[in-house]
Amino acid sequence: MTLPYTVSIDAARYFDVALPVRLRDRLDVAVTPRSFPPYLEDLQADWVSSVAVPAFKIVAARRGLGASFCSIGTGTGLDALGAVEALGATRVGVTDVHEDVVATARANILSNLRGGHAVDLRAGTGDLLSPLAEGEPRFDVIYENLPNVPANASVALAGERASSSFFPPRSEDVPERIANALLTLHYVALLQARTFLAPGGVILSMLGARVPLQSFLDMSAHAGYRPSFLTYGWKIQAEAVEMLNGHAEWQRRGMGPFYFYRVADLEAAFAGLAPETAAPRALAIEADLAPHAMDAEAALLAHGRGERIGHTYAVLLSEA
Repeated sequence: MTLPYTVSIDAARYFDVALPVRLRDRLDVAVTPRSFPPYLEDLQADWVSSVAVPAFKIVAARRGLGASFCSIGTGTGLDALGAVEALGATRVGVTDVHEDVVATARANILSNLRGGHAVDLRAGTGDLLSPLAEGEPRFDVIYENLPNVPANASVALAGERASSSFFPPRSEDVPERIANALLTLHYVALLQARTFLAPGGVILSMLGARVPLQSFLDMSAHAGYRPSFLTYGWKIQAEAVEMLNGHAEWQRRGMGPFYFYRVADLEAAFAGLAPETAAPRALAIEADLAPHAMDAEAALLAHGRGERIGHTYAVLLSEA
């Protein structure tokens, strides 16, 4: 499909609600060349629908509706629309690194609100939270689903969706163990978020758990937060050839290792467990899965044999 283009989304199905209250019944969402499209044919592969929005609902159940919300690296803006519906957010901030992505996300958000449900929207282009610094805004919920893979001389940043896949070198002092786990951008986002977090606010980090879960807890604690897992679950590896090849290459460069699993093993480990229920048992589930773990090289070979490969994910909750 030629980019940019517009997709029509059934809001009730996408956000798993009986009837949207704050959004239009059908969303018209423009997708730019630098943003990932929603996976409408398989919502389990869609991070916003299957991971972010359920997390927003848990936060809303715990603290009530009306939390202000900020998304770092919003893409199409569907994450912000999810927060409007699930959190009842009326004050929203969004950022991304390309002006066309931000402009499109802003239009997507404002054009898909149900009549009578206005949103105070701040949208900025640039590095993580820095575009929103003017006025020193504070948010109750800061959300990030950022790329893991650093750009280098062998990876061109030009080209479609590069902003969703890679990030340029950082100047911040990042501990080696965090960098080697491909958590650099998540860690830097946590550092920046401290000055944007409202009292009692939380940061939600969406993390494909291809490294040990303890790495996420240590990352948040090192950034000065109290970490816990809000949800823990598993997903089939989307864009498997690209992702497995990429992680295998980083293993060859001394990072990782990165772990994947056969889908049958994931189904057995999580049988009967909802992601919220699994979260307090995450470390124990991970230990049970350990005998079935494959590093990226082995997972790539298994995928080549036609086996279905997945990975676990965690929504990390960081509190000041």
